[in-house]
Amino acid sequence: MKKIILTGDRPTGNLHLGHYVGSLKKRVELQNEGDYDEMYVFIADTQALTDNFNNPKKVRDNVIEIALDYLSVGLNPKKVTIFIQSMISELCELTMYYMNLVTLSRLERNPTVKAEIKQKSFGNSIPMGFLSYPISQTADITAFDATVVPVGEDQLPMLEQARDIVRSFNNIYGETLVEPKALIPDSVVCRRLPGTDGKAKMSKSLGNCIYLKDDSKTVRKKVMGMFTDPNHIRVEDPGDTKNNTVFIYLEALCTDEHFKKYLPQYKNLDELKAHYEKGGLGDVKIKNFLYEVIEDTLTPIRERRKYYEENIDLVYDILKEGTKKAKRHASETLKRVKEAMLIDYFE
Repeated sequence: MKKIILTGDRPTGNLHLGHYVGSLKKRVELQNEGDYDEMYVFIADTQALTDNFNNPKKVRDNVIEIALDYLSVGLNPKKVTIFIQSMISELCELTMYYMNLVTLSRLERNPTVKAEIKQKSFGNSIPMGFLSYPISQTADITAFDATVVPVGEDQLPMLEQARDIVRSFNNIYGETLVEPKALIPDSVVCRRLPGTDGKAKMSKSLGNCIYLKDDSKTVRKKVMGMFTDPNHIRVEDPGDTKNNTVFIYLEALCTDEHFKKYLPQYKNLDELKAHYEKGGLGDVKIKNFLYEVIEDTLTPIRERRKYYEENIDLVYDILKEGTKKAKRHASETLKRVKEAMLIDYFE
């Protein structure tokens, strides 16, 4: 069996540092390691429309923004297939067939779906498309025979539901679909990077993000306004590093090399934490250090983005070619599914 990765993002806004440390950086590593036979990365515009159905322009405009983010972080179209979800009609047909394998109560019990319904304040007016999001996601995964799906912890219930659907299908129709496994970030910090305001998660809707496309001036302003320890009022006061947003970002992003370059008086993050916890280290100093670390991360990303922005036709060509390849694979899977379901009448 081939080893295949599938992952993607909804085009509802530009990607941010939370996406980078939680998934994008790992995708580039997986791509470069070459341990997988195929890797698909898709722009989930169909799923974005489930709660943006009345604002299609927002979704359309962000498709190209997400593509630019993908290419700017280093995803290589020669190694990775990048495609647009809505251009693969086979996914809709697979979703329809899988709907027969899931009960309404099972969908309503999904913790991820429940949390997002509450966050979006749907009340009793939940769009059916949004409620069936896990079924659509299962179609995405199985269409490409994905064996591994990189996800954050909050998405684990979605993947488990996909596994349930695969097992149900295979029990009824015979071994047809591949059951996927989750791949979550090794670092606990990277699984859920908090917002700059200290809120539990960096979120586009909360406006507490540092975006991959932010310029240096914007990054500095956001970093200097970040939440730290409210009890660390004076420099000499001992400070908390465990619930301190700046230190959480440093844990996710900085290396010993950053200390050699910008804070040579400290060998590593442990020494910096010890000084802050003891007292005698001001917030401005650690924020300036974090700014330099983020700039080291974002500078090559900005440079690649500028290249692709100046060659936008190339970006569209990459999306077209990736979508063609993805459609071929999805078509083969759909044919296999219809054969198993005995609805391949003219074959």
